[in-house]
Amino acid sequence: MPVREPTDDDAPVASVECRDGVVHPDGVDEVARALEGERMRWQLAVSAGEVGGFDWDLVTGRLEWDDQLHAIFGIPREQFGGTIEHFSAALHPDDVARVGQALRRAIATCAEYAAEYRVVRPDGTVRWVQARGRALSGPDGSAVRVLGAAYDTTDRRDADARISRVLETMSAAFFLLDDAWRFTYVNAEAEVLLARPRSELLGGVLWDLFPDANGSAFEENYRGAVRTGEPRTFEAYYPAPLDRWYEVRAWPGTDGLSVYFSDCTERRRSQDEARRARDRAETERRAAEWARQRAEVGQARLRLLAEVGDDLASTLDTEDAVARLARHLVPSLASWCLITLSSDQRHLRDIASWHGDPARRETVARYARLRLNSLDPSSYLYRALRTGEVVAVPDATRSISEVLSVGEARAVLGELAPENAYAIPMRARGRTVGAMTLFLDAERRDLTEDDLAMLVQLADRAGLALDNARLYEEQRQMAESLQRALLSAPVQPDGLRVVVRYLPASRAAQVGGDWYDAFLQRDGSTVLAVGDVIGHDTQAAAAMSQVRTLLRGIGYTAGAAPATILRDLDEAMHGLRVDTMATAVVARFEPAGTAEGSGARRLRWSSAGHLPLVVVAPDGTARALDVGRHELLLGVGRGTERGEHEVLLEPGSVLLLYTDGLVERRGEHLSHGVARLCDVLTQTWAGEPGDDDERLGRVVDGVVTRMLDGHADDDVAVLAVHVLPPDAAVGGVR
Repeated sequence: MPVREPTDDDAPVASVECRDGVVHPDGVDEVARALEGERMRWQLAVSAGEVGGFDWDLVTGRLEWDDQLHAIFGIPREQFGGTIEHFSAALHPDDVARVGQALRRAIATCAEYAAEYRVVRPDGTVRWVQARGRALSGPDGSAVRVLGAAYDTTDRRDADARISRVLETMSAAFFLLDDAWRFTYVNAEAEVLLARPRSELLGGVLWDLFPDANGSAFEENYRGAVRTGEPRTFEAYYPAPLDRWYEVRAWPGTDGLSVYFSDCTERRRSQDEARRARDRAETERRAAEWARQRAEVGQARLRLLAEVGDDLASTLDTEDAVARLARHLVPSLASWCLITLSSDQRHLRDIASWHGDPARRETVARYARLRLNSLDPSSYLYRALRTGEVVAVPDATRSISEVLSVGEARAVLGELAPENAYAIPMRARGRTVGAMTLFLDAERRDLTEDDLAMLVQLADRAGLALDNARLYEEQRQMAESLQRALLSAPVQPDGLRVVVRYLPASRAAQVGGDWYDAFLQRDGSTVLAVGDVIGHDTQAAAAMSQVRTLLRGIGYTAGAAPATILRDLDEAMHGLRVDTMATAVVARFEPAGTAEGSGARRLRWSSAGHLPLVVVAPDGTARALDVGRHELLLGVGRGTERGEHEVLLEPGSVLLLYTDGLVERRGEHLSHGVARLCDVLTQTWAGEPGDDDERLGRVVDGVVTRMLDGHADDDVAVLAVHVLPPDAAVGGVR
């Protein structure tokens, strides 16, 4: 019988024949019998994984899906019409034409079919699906059947999108080079610093697009990093048309060479200016033999530069260090001084004031409290902030009174009676972050050009320190927010109280790989997990999200024991190419009533190279559950059989899971840190008596505070569980 040739109305995504010809009934039956065996083998191959299969009979037009594919599309078998039109109706409208073209091409040439498309489920959710298959031919060479498989790729796309969003919002420029030195990724900041759009960069070879990099420090360090596998950090200059200095960090990896860089031209120029200032000061010092007064001025400037530099470098509270400028400038350069910070040249605040006469310092402080609300926007201070230039104010008492509202501020200024004033802006990276205002009484000499030049340099140093502190805090908050967004609130099962804590590292604005999880399996068992992905960057955060999501899905779907969950997680990481290593421990509380003893709960756990669990017995004594041998990390060996352990926890017991940031100290073995944790936990539990809902939270906070002493060198994740008496009610836990 001839093959029916579908029209555009019959099948919008395919044409049946790949060449002219017919298929006879006997030939169709023979092909069908031959392909049925092929189909059975294919179904067996894909049924073991989360992969769905489809079979489209081009002769009858019947399209069959297996159960997994129905689950992926969210369409029950009884609601699926079994035709190519029903398949097309499930696609996102923007993807229908592209998928149809791919199918028609495969059928016309009896070749492979591949497409990635979006599916709109009946509930309105959208999932990404990757499909592959092949058109099979009959005796006459024309296609009679299309067999294939498909799987859900939404999680991978979401992870890629999260990484891309982080890279696009970074203040640092970033690009990725493949093994052939071609650009494969460029973020927005890199487009700005390289002065080229990413459409011009992507796919281009680095050495062709930037020929002056050949033979330079860029080539030496990039090739050296790839050759040795070790990261390189360096500063280098690229000539016109860029004409900039760059601070560069090059990291080799499996995806190619990752390059982070920033424009350090202004810093280099500031360093050059500082060197020139030191040279000038040295010249003035040598001239002291014939000009005593000039030498004294030069020495005073040197002392001032050193003192300000020490202040800015000796504290993490940059704003406090800048506030000390007022005391450095008075009385050597001014009678009194005010230091002002500006967030947007409209919202100002005076952070420091000082007068050379102790009896008048309270008067200056009172003027500082009053003047900003009285100053006209056209005043000398606002002009300095707008223009970024030094503003001199001669006859200061009269001139400033004219831009002050009538009131107490004008009266206080009259008491201070300055003769001259100078507003010197504090600048950094093209923005003005504040100003130093120096006031000189009538008996003081006026400032010289050299004085003003030094003050401009001091103001720029202070401005750069303030802006660096702002940038660091913004990145630290972004990193912490991203990390916390990747973690979820724990489950609160009956009979158990669960508390979690996460603390980012305090000395680096980086996203870490520490994580925790607590969820219920279908049978009511409570699964607890804590892990640590190797690394501290956006790649580690993305890998952490993948590993945690895989563990959560496997743990819930399979309902398996901890050792099986870790083994399946290792397999999934290998199969899905989650290229990372991680430590993890998975524990499971069986449902209430399954353990021996009144209110006791049976705990099973398995560890992948993670630190031992710690348990507080009902008598308040904490101990580590040491199992004797260490298991391999996740991502090291595929198919590793994991050991499993169990213990019976009496009511009143507390279980603690944690990452190494809580116990690790430089130069100390981890076992000592675990022992110290047990001592601190025993003492803290005894110091927080009672059975109120907040006790466990207070104990965990107390342990974290004492173990870290207010400073976390690494990320810390903590998960604590209190086994409640049978009649206890679970309260709220933050």
